[in-house]
Amino acid sequence: MHIAWLGKKSPFCGNVTYSREVTNALLDRNNRVSFLHFCQNTTDSEPGVSVKSVAETEWDGLESPSVAHEVSLPCLYKSTLYTIPTLKSSKILADALRELQPDLVHASLTLSPLDFVLPEICQELGLPLVATFHPPFDRRRRNLTSSTQHLMYQLYAPFLANYDRTIVFSHIQRELLAQLGVPPERIVVIPNGVDSLKYSPGASALKSQLHAERLFVYQGRIAMEKNVESLLKAWKSASMGPESKLLIVGDGPLATSLRASYSEAHQIHWLGYVADESRRIEILRGADVFILPSLVEGLSLSLLEAMACGLACLATDAGADGEVLEDGAGVVLDSQRVISQLQTLLPLFQDHPEMANLLGYKARQRVLERYTLDKNISRLEDLYGELVSQTKMSVGFL
Repeated sequence: MHIAWLGKKSPFCGNVTYSREVTNALLDRNNRVSFLHFCQNTTDSEPGVSVKSVAETEWDGLESPSVAHEVSLPCLYKSTLYTIPTLKSSKILADALRELQPDLVHASLTLSPLDFVLPEICQELGLPLVATFHPPFDRRRRNLTSSTQHLMYQLYAPFLANYDRTIVFSHIQRELLAQLGVPPERIVVIPNGVDSLKYSPGASALKSQLHAERLFVYQGRIAMEKNVESLLKAWKSASMGPESKLLIVGDGPLATSLRASYSEAHQIHWLGYVADESRRIEILRGADVFILPSLVEGLSLSLLEAMACGLACLATDAGADGEVLEDGAGVVLDSQRVISQLQTLLPLFQDHPEMANLLGYKARQRVLERYTLDKNISRLEDLYGELVSQTKMSVGFL
């Protein structure tokens, strides 16, 4: 099957990771993938459609999959949150799809105005259209950040009703969109998944390198919505012993200011953004406890990776992360009480390693039951096949 994938290659964010992992998995199953993405280096003056091998470019410093074709769509601005396309981008997209003639279009929505006209373009070309909608959210709307994200869901819901199918990562997300008017039969729950063979418990020299007996780790962006400062405050006030260390893996707008106040003097080690996947796996395998204190989330791939590596996981009930850890697969934190809860929990996990071992085992079992990439790609291929068959039948009736 030939899939035209519309997603992001940079700047690094969950959308980039999702697009890379899913398209790689589709290619491994002998599907053809053409990748369409926004690029600020593309100018309006360029004639026609630039179609080339994706191997000629990079995924924000990450390894590129060998997709069939790549199409750069011009944009004025792009960030981890949203994209502003140029006026010509919709025409370039339509021309590219007409030239590529895929069986189906899958858009990992980049939160841009182009998302709203894509159903019209695909309908005109007779192409089935699937969207993955994964902005972070908090169903309870307990703070300004979560309220802002809820507005995003309200804005998108009328347009998602025009997509043939919208993929979300959790049943909570499905209920939210259905309440906002998206037909339930057009919403499909296919969560994030991890390669459970690659992400698995194993040997690591990390503890000996850091001279530590217990390692706690956060991995993700250092941004307001991730609530990392609450974790740092709890750690600083929890009187953790010198043999316990907290690793902060990632980068973001708050990294510089937080590093100034929370340093190695407090047994906090800042590792920055780690692009090397094997190094990230080594870090997870060497750690005991993974902590995710977010105010809003979709479904954290970093959380699933930590669970697959057998770490005890503590995460807030924002987004779908609480759903992932429910029924004993981890500890679910209240996003409004992160500091007080971690002040109690951190010393417990330090002094009772058997707790981490038990929860780590349960976490990996949960991933094997529900969140493996292999199972979820099979479900995605089944969805593609269903929509392509329906489209061919409808064309036959005309």
